[in-house]
Amino acid sequence: MLTDKVEKALNGQINAELYSAYLYLAMAAHFEQGDLPGFANWMRVQAQEEQFHAMKIYDFILERGGKIVLSAIEAPASTWKSPVDVLKATLEHEQKVTGLINDLVYLARDQKDNATEIFLQWFVNEQVEEEDSASKILGQLKMIEGSPQALFLLDRELGQRIFTPPAAEGAA
Repeated sequence: MLTDKVEKALNGQINAELYSAYLYLAMAAHFEQGDLPGFANWMRVQAQEEQFHAMKIYDFILERGGKIVLSAIEAPASTWKSPVDVLKATLEHEQKVTGLINDLVYLARDQKDNATEIFLQWFVNEQVEEEDSASKILGQLKMIEGSPQALFLLDRELGQRIFTPPAAEGAA
């Protein structure tokens, strides 16, 4: 059973994950309007991942006998100056989410909620991947600044990304 503090914090994280999905959809729209469909695809997949994360937490709360309390999702920004600025914002956002996940881990530890702490380790690992991915694309963008041909090639590469939900835990 979840403590009230942990339940409230997990519900807050559902909101944060859904906000992330909104943010990445806004970024996808920005790239679509800027004729960068590969970047838009990458952001759409990112949005799908964030929705998956929200539902993973949603299911966990229910599994632990908790109550789902949904709140309004804040509207994200919708315009950026350049692809570099979008990826800077992406990396900064992922770093913020990492902080939120770490705070949840500390709360679960403080509340002596081992099941929640173990559950959250998946998100800790996921955030390492999220930050690394955004950081690498940002680095590539900085490297190719001023080269439309290289931007075109990177756009094509990012267009290949597809959403693949993680395999069920414990599955062989």
